[in-house]
Amino acid sequence: MKISNVLVLILVLLYINASTEWPTHTVCKEDNLEIYYKSCDPHQDFAFSIDRCSDVSSHTFNIRAAILLRHNIKELYVKLNLIINGKTVLTYSETLCEPGHSKLIFCGKKKGEHLYYEGPVTLGIKEIPQGDYTVSAELTNEDHVTVACANITVKNYLDYY
Repeated sequence: MKISNVLVLILVLLYINASTEWPTHTVCKEDNLEIYYKSCDPHQDFAFSIDRCSDVSSHTFNIRAAILLRHNIKELYVKLNLIINGKTVLTYSETLCEPGHSKLIFCGKKKGEHLYYEGPVTLGIKEIPQGDYTVSAELTNEDHVTVACANITVKNYLDYY
């Protein structure tokens, strides 16, 4: 009996190590708007949710996000790419944390700490563009190491007019 338990454990561990991709998570799916994400960091997945899909089309909406830090965040940078039909059409980057200037409450957190945020987010845009597209988001720290990475798929068929 104990040998079979050990074999099952070994097979599970081998399967986990053989897996090269994280699953695609559904953030929300309503009549005209669908949002999915998949971690592109091969070592770590994270949790992300939105209260209601329809809230995303408003200026500010509530989210929940959680991750276990694998690296310190003394400095934090975000890089976003808008990808349509496999081509990057827009790139945006910003410094989120740096000594003496932090835009986020978790700046300064250490490796091994659990980050959890629940609250409002403002995108800074009036409406989400219609169509099917991907947003690639990568957060890196002062050592240029990936803190979190995701590919977000948006399918928006909302008519704003």
